[in-house]
Amino acid sequence: MKIVIIGASGQIGAFIRDEALARGHQVTAIVRHPEKITVQDPGLRVVKADILKDEVNELVKGHDAVISAYNPGWSNPDMYNEQIEGYKRIISGVKKSGIKKLLVVGGAGSLEVAPGVQVLDTASFPEQVKKGVLATREVLYMLRKEKELEWTFLSPPSSIKPGERTGHYRVGKDQLLKDEKGESKISTPDYAVAMLDELENPKHVRERFTVAY
Repeated sequence: MKIVIIGASGQIGAFIRDEALARGHQVTAIVRHPEKITVQDPGLRVVKADILKDEVNELVKGHDAVISAYNPGWSNPDMYNEQIEGYKRIISGVKKSGIKKLLVVGGAGSLEVAPGVQVLDTASFPEQVKKGVLATREVLYMLRKEKELEWTFLSPPSSIKPGERTGHYRVGKDQLLKDEKGESKISTPDYAVAMLDELENPKHVRERFTVAY
């Protein structure tokens, strides 16, 4: 497929980019800082753009799908508003381009740990990332009202960091997944595997799902 990856140099987007390339897809990487991408691959095209300023429709048209790992930056003082505005522009632009598939890197904060209780409602939730997590949850709520796009929102577990690519993971829906030790985790490469598996073999169209070991 011809895939656009927004935020393809980020902590998660970079792994999604590399997984897509490894599977033979043609990837257009949309990034603010192209110098961060040092990968050389004939299937990769890097485009410098800012989602908040450039026309998303023009950036993505002619592709089969868009995967968004858009994040205005955890240290950005206006992260909440920029994340919401960025996703409004992404959703609108993808629709205008005629592309149907939009897959979004979601967050764990909106997953339930008990009926009606989300991760971000818990006392131990770190305050310094709350604005970004609230914005990501708002993106999910925006997507749930979206009837035109074949969207998917993939929430990671509590812990996601670089590690082994095993190709294995468990799948859940709106509840936080934990293993027998009570841990909720996945490697970033295996999260990328799950994202590309969903793109190639859709099972969660117009749904949120989550993955973990």
